[in-house]
Amino acid sequence: MLQAQDLSVTRGGVRVLDGLSFALGPGEALVLRGPNGVGKTTLLRTLAGLQPPLSGQVHSAPETLVYAGHADGIKAMLSVRENLDFWARVFGTEDISAALEAYQLGNLADRPAGLLSAGQKRRLGLSRLLVTGRPVWVLDEPTVSLDTSAVAMFAAVIRAHLAQGGAALMATHIDLGLTEARVLDLTPYKARAHSLDDFDEAFL
Repeated sequence: MLQAQDLSVTRGGVRVLDGLSFALGPGEALVLRGPNGVGKTTLLRTLAGLQPPLSGQVHSAPETLVYAGHADGIKAMLSVRENLDFWARVFGTEDISAALEAYQLGNLADRPAGLLSAGQKRRLGLSRLLVTGRPVWVLDEPTVSLDTSAVAMFAAVIRAHLAQGGAALMATHIDLGLTEARVLDLTPYKARAHSLDDFDEAFL
């Protein structure tokens, strides 16, 4: 469903990750680990097609992947229901009931999104995934602003998605309790700092 082959990625023109390969199949979850700045967000943006790789290849079928970054992607003036209806139309789906139920948003359905708490906004942002109809979820720190019960909601949604043959790639420092998820530490793939050779030193 998603495959990276010998991938190298850059941030701001600087190489941050080198030689990364992995494959993600139906029903599989992969959690990215590594210290801040190692390149998790850069890698996810590259896999999502938001920036080109420096080298290597990313393979995924068209219209199968959806990316959720740090922004919640909601319209403050629209209600919770209207936000989900909007995204459902964008992705050509209709039913938003499962999204409302999964993140316990039913009692907030008619509230303007701008009046939600940070955690509620995050739940609404994540609920968009359920109306996309896309099987591969690429998620960057999805549990930011979520309390313990909301993290449990998110983990339950991920499990259900995997059980239906979907796949998830997540960068998170939170233990979601997903024992079935593989963990990929990006530290060994951190690009080496450029070193000067004798020719360079002659001109410094």
